[in-house]
Amino acid sequence: MELCPRDGIPVGIYACGPTVYGPVHVGNARPFVVFSLLRRFLCHEGHEVVFVANITDINDKIYVAARERGVGSEALAAEMTARYRADTDGLGLGRPDHEPLATETVPEIVALIEDLIAAGHAYEAGGDVLFRVRSHERYGELSHRDVDDMDQGEGVEGSDRKEDPLDFALWKAQKPDEDASWASPWGPGRPGWHIECSAMAEKFLGVDFEIHGGGSDLIFPHHENEEAQTSAARGCSLARIWMHNGMIELDRDKMSKSLGNIVGLSGALESVGRDTLVMYFVSSHYRGPAAYGEEVLAQAAARAQRFRDAGRALVPGASPEDLAPHRDAFFDALADDFNTARALGHAHDWINEANRREGVGDEHLREMLEVLGLGSLLEATAAPDALVELARRRDQARTERDFATADTLRDEIRAAGWDVRDGPQGPELVPAA
Repeated sequence: MELCPRDGIPVGIYACGPTVYGPVHVGNARPFVVFSLLRRFLCHEGHEVVFVANITDINDKIYVAARERGVGSEALAAEMTARYRADTDGLGLGRPDHEPLATETVPEIVALIEDLIAAGHAYEAGGDVLFRVRSHERYGELSHRDVDDMDQGEGVEGSDRKEDPLDFALWKAQKPDEDASWASPWGPGRPGWHIECSAMAEKFLGVDFEIHGGGSDLIFPHHENEEAQTSAARGCSLARIWMHNGMIELDRDKMSKSLGNIVGLSGALESVGRDTLVMYFVSSHYRGPAAYGEEVLAQAAARAQRFRDAGRALVPGASPEDLAPHRDAFFDALADDFNTARALGHAHDWINEANRREGVGDEHLREMLEVLGLGSLLEATAAPDALVELARRRDQARTERDFATADTLRDEIRAAGWDVRDGPQGPELVPAA
């Protein structure tokens, strides 16, 4: 679908963020990376952009996890929110313009529910408020499902209060084992998951904004219900484009906390580094699933190193105009459904051509890599003096044919995160991939 910005209004991007009941994993990071980079690309193309990524800090899963840990649900949510921000800071892609919390948006949530009740699309039942799914004629259009074949996944709890089994909760009355609640016209309780995002998106972007994003696992029921709530209450769609990223897979299964097959984001950043991890994310099309493992990470590290190597041969300044077609093809690929994998191919074509010459300016390559969050690959990094001395001693040992000592020194340098490359001008220290 073509992007058609509203007149005089910044392009709005809303991405569903994590439910903060545990540390985020690599799979949680994919939408953060995809939509952070999409913002960079749209800004490069001359658009003003407002990027909103929420944090769900009111949810059933938080109550359950807090009870298991023996802590308060609000304290757990606050701890995991801070950890999520610290871990995603490690990606080096900046922060969204707004990161609303559900706990900070309860007044707007309550007001939206009241509007739905007044319009006949919702009803109160025993302290709960439920959305009348069949009152919204377009329900099912987003997920392309038949309404009679749907299951909201809410289980049997509260089903006796529903007019229709398909109806879903907008507000839930407080239960005895829930240690936090919020005031409402229907009594103490908390909002449902879907209404939280509708209210947070509208608060910062209005309605009928340009792009709503999130994982493909959210299409139904979460995004279907968001769209239904907002369009029923406001008479127009919540967003013009719904953009879904595929799942990260570990051992051929979706990476998820429920399956237990997760790799923590902080651990991944520590083990492979942010450049390799970001390169891994952009090496596949955002829509498809992406396998996670040693082989694909090694490939990403090699790609990152190739760009570093190419950057060392460039000089600061303008690039030759006859290389511009590769740069233009790079941005054309991003304009075509944000195809970062194809764009990377054009960036490689650029460096292949540049490598055949001397004194090529770095402007084009820097421009391309900055949009992908990888401009750091072109930043020269000086090795610590102690490692420079180890490299000198290794070179001397090799000259004296003391290869055992040379190998030991090489391993020490490698353990410190650097590689030694032997060239005609002597050994060169470069950050390890």
